[in-house]
Amino acid sequence: MRSSICELLQIKYPLIQGGMIWCSGWELASAVSNAGGLGVIGSGSMYPEILREQIRKCKAATDKPFAVNVPLLYPDLDAHIGIIIEEKVPIVITSAGNPATYTPLFKENGLKVMHVIANVKFAQKAEAAGVDAVVAEGFEAGGHNGREETTTLCLVPLIKASVKIPVIAAGGISGGAAMAAVLCLGADGVQMGSRFAATLESSAHEGFKQEIVKAGDGATALTLKEITPVRLLKNSFYSQVQQAYERGADKEALSSLLGRGRAKKGMFEGDLDEGELEIGQVSAQINEIVSAKEVVEQTIKECVAVLQNTYKAHNFE
Repeated sequence: MRSSICELLQIKYPLIQGGMIWCSGWELASAVSNAGGLGVIGSGSMYPEILREQIRKCKAATDKPFAVNVPLLYPDLDAHIGIIIEEKVPIVITSAGNPATYTPLFKENGLKVMHVIANVKFAQKAEAAGVDAVVAEGFEAGGHNGREETTTLCLVPLIKASVKIPVIAAGGISGGAAMAAVLCLGADGVQMGSRFAATLESSAHEGFKQEIVKAGDGATALTLKEITPVRLLKNSFYSQVQQAYERGADKEALSSLLGRGRAKKGMFEGDLDEGELEIGQVSAQINEIVSAKEVVEQTIKECVAVLQNTYKAHNFE
């Protein structure tokens, strides 16, 4: 299975692993890259020296391309960008900020650049900034999300029609059937986050992984839009957020409740009550913890089978 994304990124399959904070270390990134997808180190939860160590370990574990995800709101952003360039990371995925600020620098240093967007306006701005592809992330996605609440099914064709560069679909994709669906909508590839959070190589706490497996439909909700929209599993902390809304809490009060290190407490340290547990709606479809290689291989196998069977079942000519 090849696409323009495969040629652009020099990967076997058009499948990218999401760069999730506290879940996406070098073990996961290298495993996905070795399996034929694009592994991604999530730098948003790393101090600069930790990021450099993670990049070097990933290089040692794979000879395939990998990427670093860089949230542009990170407080020590310049240090991260310097390390990515110094370590000659081949691909960077930027998010949560203006791609025009750093894309020229990345391009000057030979990196491929992708940017995460959730609406047409920012897709076109990213294209104008010179990025090589955009990641169109729908409302279903875990972690930080778009304010428009546009679902992936609606977002992908909108973005595909608005830009000339490749479009990668993200949000609500955990296997081959969903991958086939968004490819039919015009996507050039997919990004999967939540499915990879619940893998053996994920750096997430085992307790968080088990919560993902146990999640059913309706187990997550998008909240905290006044700060940065985030999709959370419903736990004690989520209930506190809802109670704060009922009291009429403003942005300052919500920020105080969130505090510092809440995501680390939940996803990395395993405080399943007081921690922030970021995950997508598709967690309801994840029933087991398997290796990243199994996820990649099964996703591609299922995608091909779905496309072939759909063609046969409807007697398309």
